[in-house]
Order: sequence, then structure tokens, then C-alpha cells
Amino acid sequence: MAGEIPPAQPPPGRPPRRALWRMRQRRTPLRRRTDVLQAWLGLGVLVVVLAVAPLAAFLVGDAARGHYEDLARHQSQTRYETDATLTEDAPRHPEPGSDEEKNTRYPVEVRVVTREGRTRTTRAEVRPGLTADNTVRIWITADGEATDAPLTPEEVHSRTMGWALLAAVGVALTGAASYALAALALRRRNLSRWDTAWAETAPRWTTPT
Repeated sequence: MAGEIPPAQPPPGRPPRRALWRMRQRRTPLRRRTDVLQAWLGLGVLVVVLAVAPLAAFLVGDAARGHYEDLARHQSQTRYETDATLTEDAPRHPEPGSDEEKNTRYPVEVRVVTREGRTRTTRAEVRPGLTADNTVRIWITADGEATDAPLTPEEVHSRTMGWALLAAVGVALTGAASYALAALALRRRNLSRWDTAWAETAPRWTTPT
């Protein structure tokens, strides 16, 4: 029928990745061997990443768990909690009673007595506003140095999961980088071939003057 309006067509643009995959697999005169190679390379990298990432996460996580469990055990055997007496006043926080003051700690000199009965001084972090001769509970080493508390099971688990996640992400990033480098090499190869083909074809399109 004359004057019939044709149906609307989708706007031109870059086809989705799934369409690109089908185009690379479809037998057409324009399909290059490098297109097929790149498609299979992408699939191979994906399969390898999906297979290796969980394994890497398990192996790295297991090694990290063993390391941190040994570290926590060693800390529990070489550290202990004891009373410490301030030998000087702790600084006062500029905002007394605020939430920031509750979470702030200042390093001051304190006096402790080790298990061997030796008295020594060390520096520990205490709440703001404490005055000299106040007593606080701190963790110290066998030599009487102030230190952190031993790792808890929750901290061991958190650090283990962190290393496992980093391993999985590392495998994925390595796979993505490998695919990108291979795709770049194939692209450069295609451009080189296009240059060679155009050098052979251009004289036929050029009109002598």
C-alpha cells in the first residue's frame, strides 16, 4: 500500500556482547580466523578463571588460617593482661562527653610488674583525662612491653576470608588482563593485515592523472 509507514528500526549502535559472539561464530565471508580465535580465547579464559579462582581461594585461605591460628596461639602464650599504673596524666579530650572522646586513646607512660616480679615502665594507650596513679588493664609481653591483645577467633576468620577473597580476585584480574593482552595482539595483527591488503588494493582504486 502506497504511503505505508515502515516499522520503526532500532537505532544503530554497538551490538551487545552476545550478538558479537554469534557474529564471530557465524560462517560469513567477513568472519576472520582471528575473530573465531578471540571468541574461543575468551571462553577458555572464562572457564579457567571459574575453575582456578575457587581453588586458589581455598588454598590461600587455608594457608592464611593456619598462619593466623599459629600466630594467635603464640600470642596467647607470650602475652598476658595485667594492671598498669599511670605515672603521668593523660591529655584531656577537647570535646568531653562526646562519642569521639569515648573512642579516643592517648599514649602515656605506665608502670607494670612482670610475672617475674620486675617493675618497669612502658607506654600504653589509655582513655582521655585519666590522672597519674590511676590503674588500667593492659596487655604486655613477657618483657613488660605494652602490646595488643592476642588475635580472637573472629579476627582469625576475618583475615582468612580476606586473603581468600584477594586470591580469587587476583585470579580473575589475571585472566582479564591475559585476555585483554591477547585481544590487543589480535587487533594489531588485523590492522597490519588490513594495511597490507589496502596497499595491494589502493592502486586499483586510484585514477592516474
